Amino acid sequence: MPGRILVVDDIEANVRLLEAKLQAEYYQVSTAFDGRTALALAVSDRPDVILLDVMMPGMDGFEVCRQLKHDEATRHIPVVLVTALDGRAERVTGLEAGADDFLAKPIDDLMLFARVKSLTRLKMVVDELRQREATGRRLGMAAAAGKLGGAGGRVLIVDDQERQASRLAAELALEHRPVIESDPQKAHLSAKGPVDLVIINTTAKGFDGLRFAAELRAEEVTRHLPILGLVDPGDRARLVKALEIGFNDVIARPVDPEELAARVKSQIKGKRYADFLRNHLDHSLELAVTDPLTGLHNRRYMEGQLEALVNRAERDGAPVAALMIDLDHFKQINDSFGHDAGDEVLRVFAVRLASNVRAMDLPCRYGGEEFMVIMPDTALADAHKIAERIRRHVAGSPFKVGGGADVLDVTISVGVAATMGRGDSAAALLKRADNAVYEAKAAGRNVVIARAA
Repeated sequence: MPGRILVVDDIEANVRLLEAKLQAEYYQVSTAFDGRTALALAVSDRPDVILLDVMMPGMDGFEVCRQLKHDEATRHIPVVLVTALDGRAERVTGLEAGADDFLAKPIDDLMLFARVKSLTRLKMVVDELRQREATGRRLGMAAAAGKLGGAGGRVLIVDDQERQASRLAAELALEHRPVIESDPQKAHLSAKGPVDLVIINTTAKGFDGLRFAAELRAEEVTRHLPILGLVDPGDRARLVKALEIGFNDVIARPVDPEELAARVKSQIKGKRYADFLRNHLDHSLELAVTDPLTGLHNRRYMEGQLEALVNRAERDGAPVAALMIDLDHFKQINDSFGHDAGDEVLRVFAVRLASNVRAMDLPCRYGGEEFMVIMPDTALADAHKIAERIRRHVAGSPFKVGGGADVLDVTISVGVAATMGRGDSAAALLKRADNAVYEAKAAGRNVVIARAA
């Protein structure tokens, strides 16, 4: 899963060494020797990960990181600060600037590739969501992200070491809502609730923390939860395995409170951004298949579902019926009472239609004042009975519009058709239903006509 890496360092020998190591693993590498160039390349090349030296003349790595995370075009790119400094203050400063992790010089190749692989994988997920969200926004179906959520989040601490877990919870309680769980089975259930971050002790005595994290990653409902691992700094093998399994971040024991706060804040912020993208993707998809006026599915969605149902009927012989419904004299309603009243009639009719069909049926707005109902596993005679019930309900109950100021008598004409065995098609079914509704209108309207052929 190689990707694009931007290496930034003012010492050319360091740059060439990292470049050679990464290219040997088939990564595409671009390089910069100062902060300004790095910022420009981050915008133009859109790398998957940036390896950024801290100690550079002029603009140091901390400031470059701050500017990257401040820019909408680059804030989602993971940044790993590469530094010879190993002090607590430097780590906290880097995390507060937005860094995703640190690599200490001289760089451990095992840690380098584990961290790059982990961050590249996460970046690709975010890129996919960003692309889909941007498409929806261009189509007018989603809003751009503003400020995301509040400061605090719900943090699940999974640890059987009581004193350590209590200390973590006390530190996090200043800003977040921590919950401690020592039983992995109970923790698994809790992780499926409204959780923003899971902190797992990878060296727990009573359970395997790595296996627990792998189980979270295996389930759809918890797959995208950010996971922060507590690790022993000398246990390189466990640390690397944690990143391979899918831990978003790790923190060494003993835990520094300020570093903990910075890492937790970064993970929760990232989760809320990803949640925003997923929610707007879902919203965009819903808008793409939904009629905005009535809330029913639209013609595009109906045609896709009908095609699948007719193909299934071809295989197993289960009939599929279609009702084509036309509101009688709808133009007169618009002309006499205005388009607002006409829209209200359409909305009220949609509610009546949806409440008079079965849960398995698919009511939709076909276009204008025309509606469709697709009915799986339904023979022509049964569909005719349901259509007649809908017709009677509409004709027998006047429509109130304008807040009840006007009461309108509305009727419908319905054409009914059903699949006719092997060799039939969705297009032919719709054509028969359409012909039937024209016959119903020619017969005086407010009637149901079924066509067997």
